[in-house]
Amino acid sequence: MKLPHFFLFISIGFALSSLANASDQIFVTNEGSGDVSVIDSHTDQVVATIATGGKPRGLATCAHDPHLYVSNQHQSQLQAIDTRTHKIVKTLTLGNSPEAVNCSPDGLWLAIANEDSNSVSLVSTSSFKVESNIPVKGKNPEHAVFSPDGKMLLVSAEDADQLDVVDVATRRQTGSVRVGQRPRGISFSPDGRTAYVAAEIDNLLVAIDIPTLSVKGRLSVGVRTNGLAMHPSGQWLFASNGGDANVAVVDTQSFTVVAKATVGQRPWNMAISRDGKKLYVAAGRSHAVGVVDAQTFESLKSIAVGKLPWGTAAN
Repeated sequence: MKLPHFFLFISIGFALSSLANASDQIFVTNEGSGDVSVIDSHTDQVVATIATGGKPRGLATCAHDPHLYVSNQHQSQLQAIDTRTHKIVKTLTLGNSPEAVNCSPDGLWLAIANEDSNSVSLVSTSSFKVESNIPVKGKNPEHAVFSPDGKMLLVSAEDADQLDVVDVATRRQTGSVRVGQRPRGISFSPDGRTAYVAAEIDNLLVAIDIPTLSVKGRLSVGVRTNGLAMHPSGQWLFASNGGDANVAVVDTQSFTVVAKATVGQRPWNMAISRDGKKLYVAAGRSHAVGVVDAQTFESLKSIAVGKLPWGTAAN
């Protein structure tokens, strides 16, 4: 039976509306309340809360993939959440105490740092299976981040002073770069020639020349620097300072701090909206997400979420 054109238009309209809503969301893991807050990036309002159980931490979305991937310390799980229905649709066991999740540029792989296993799990997004568990030398790895060409992983560990370098093709550690005490967040320049890492105890942002795998700059941006987010343009790097309750804006060309935006207490991991206009900062002790204009660097809003937000991801 054919539907009247009127009903077909309504059905198509609802489908397009649902698709648009699914692509304009900011997700926030709340490790204290065991859930994920969903923020509409147009209104900056929480529109849904997804119960995950346990202690959700790292999270990532991938290109051309309808899932949000969340690490959960409870039972060392990776959870795949449908971004359209907000339902957990798949779970997978990882190494012990998984933390940050990062997606490869082509969307085919997830890298998850397992702090108690001193390893990085490589998960295929198509099969949703752990294809490799790669041992690393740094103790308590927190972030494992793909280079823009997908050939390298840089791994930071809380109880270390170096970044470990992993070759994705051979799936083994091939080197390390000494950067400073307690390396945390990692970010690459869009061309992949420079990587940045926050050395939290040393209160430093460290720039690494990727072709030579050597440190080429150190910059003090605040107290207990930890989270990093690169603007899509590559011009601005955002660094959260846990001890200052702010985010420093670094000009990547001059490697200088050009602005600071005040956010909530213990700002941690961050994400930039897909249109590049807003920065979302997990402020753990404020139980909120700070919103910063990514062009004027002004603080716009504080959004109440769950307890102890750990990180954010854009869809």
